[in-house]
Amino acid sequence: MAEKSVFTPYQKTVVALLAITQFTVVLDFMVMAPLGDILIKSMDLSPAQFGLAVSSYAFSAGLSGFMAAGFADKYDRKSLLLFFYTGFIAGTLFCGLAPNYPTLIAARIITGIFGGVIGSISLAIVTDLFDLSLRGRVMGFIQMGFGASQVLGIPIGLYFANLWGWHAPFLMIVGLGLIMAALIFNKLQPVREHLGKDTGRNALQHLRHTFAIADYRYAFSATALLSIGGFLLMPFSSAFLVNNTGITHEQLPLVFMITGVFSLLAMPAVGRLADKVDKFTLFAVGSVWAVIFMIIYTHMTISPMWYVVAINILLFAGIMSRMVPSMAIMTAVPSMPDRGAFMSINSSLQQIAGGIASAFAGVIVVQHTKNSPLEHYDTLGFIGASIVLLCVVLMWQVNKRSVKKVEKAPQVVALES
Repeated sequence: MAEKSVFTPYQKTVVALLAITQFTVVLDFMVMAPLGDILIKSMDLSPAQFGLAVSSYAFSAGLSGFMAAGFADKYDRKSLLLFFYTGFIAGTLFCGLAPNYPTLIAARIITGIFGGVIGSISLAIVTDLFDLSLRGRVMGFIQMGFGASQVLGIPIGLYFANLWGWHAPFLMIVGLGLIMAALIFNKLQPVREHLGKDTGRNALQHLRHTFAIADYRYAFSATALLSIGGFLLMPFSSAFLVNNTGITHEQLPLVFMITGVFSLLAMPAVGRLADKVDKFTLFAVGSVWAVIFMIIYTHMTISPMWYVVAINILLFAGIMSRMVPSMAIMTAVPSMPDRGAFMSINSSLQQIAGGIASAFAGVIVVQHTKNSPLEHYDTLGFIGASIVLLCVVLMWQVNKRSVKKVEKAPQVVALES
């Protein structure tokens, strides 16, 4: 059968559902960074305490993914998606109602337990329903949730936070999440093809089997490094912009919105490019680009807004040029019977590595008073840049092994309904 080069109507529906679902999950996590300065000042937190608030989600998400990995290929993926998405909505509601720091930490842990698995389920669905030749475009559209969260979610969330307090953005996400849960229930068909390939292993055996495969371990290591490089800078980005570059709280939504508009427009283009050129080459070029602007970004001082926005856009150009091709490469790694487990473990390692990076960043960064500049943020830039370059080496190995697997057993899946 020839490879499909266009999407069927149902595939377009699936892409839209997964993209908007990803938008809500990404927004829930991403909104913590722009809310950072507000939370630090309203709750009188130290950088280390705020780093824990961010990493608590990541650690719980990582542990949840490991626990779910053994069962991920034994159930209909639609049912799993609905179960974990419902829990994610409940956890986000608890965040919106949290009255103090300890309860916020507890709520972030609950949200992470459920939210951390959703991305891996979505990737498994993508791998089941789309041929590799289409996955770059699919991942480009799904990752638009990242840009959309900045164009729409984060600016609106910050606006609500400035009006009604930091709780408001979480309640906004709950409302959107309830709508998406209803659409998934009604529009997404069951995804059960993998059930016919059940190996008969129990959950623990399935988990051990997935870890035992060398190709998978290379992918897991690359994912961990991929996450650490980005998470080092993200938690304190808003605090850095406010206290070090002179951006005001009123200007922050505009900074994120302009950067997000660029991300929203660029993601599909990067996805199409990833399907036309070598995915690893695009990843490597994006990594070098990201390293250059990570160093420039973390060394900014008081600057005009246009300069801050320009550097933000150029930094995100590098990040996106890594994100889309790397995710497309990862989808080619697991065999069908292992996809759910692989994606769950991969997501878990991503979250845990991000949690470690966030906690580490909270220890490195110092702020002596509420309004004083952050110190040692430039150190995070150098550390992050080194990790990004190391990740290129690992991703080269992952890509080489994935290409060999695809050449030996090309996978073509077409949905006509």
